Amino acid sequence: MTVRRTSEQTKTIILRAARDAFAAHGYERTTIRAVAADAGIDPSMVMRYFGSKEGLFDAALTVDLRLPDLSAVSPDELPAALVGHFVERWEGDPADDALLVLLRSAVTNEQAAERMRAVFADQVAPALAAALGPERASRAAGLVSAQLLGLALARYLLRLPAVTALGPRELVAGLAPAVAATLAAAPADASTPSDTP
Repeated sequence: MTVRRTSEQTKTIILRAARDAFAAHGYERTTIRAVAADAGIDPSMVMRYFGSKEGLFDAALTVDLRLPDLSAVSPDELPAALVGHFVERWEGDPADDALLVLLRSAVTNEQAAERMRAVFADQVAPALAAALGPERASRAAGLVSAQLLGLALARYLLRLPAVTALGPRELVAGLAPAVAATLAAAPADASTPSDTP
């Protein structure tokens, strides 16, 4: 008996298979046929829903960082809140995290690199603006993003033993002071008008 799925169920299955494939093989070596085989469907269904490999890649790597409202977080708690948010997210199911797939792909694929830049510019900077003010948010977002992506690279992709041996609380406790120093030292964005002459 054939299992009948809704369009949304089929798309979800395809996207999960695509994320796994892009994570394991990168953009260039992933094929529509392989994704379809892993999803247990005909390749024409992938094309029907996503149009092309580029369309599938875009859909598979849609990233919502789900950042909390940081406007009510005190400056002393902000670094731990940021690091804790990302650690909690990645520890949940790193294999299915589009952000990690995007990070792996961004090293060799310009489309993925551009998407990564857009994710952090469009999501991290506004979240930090609520806590730090707009004049410091852009620079701070770039520097903090470098630290968080470094953590993701070391723990989930390279799997460095010294980093994978740490529990989530240890990760937050270890990285939060570095993020705090970065936030404290982040200069104002040069494009933002200054109050001083």
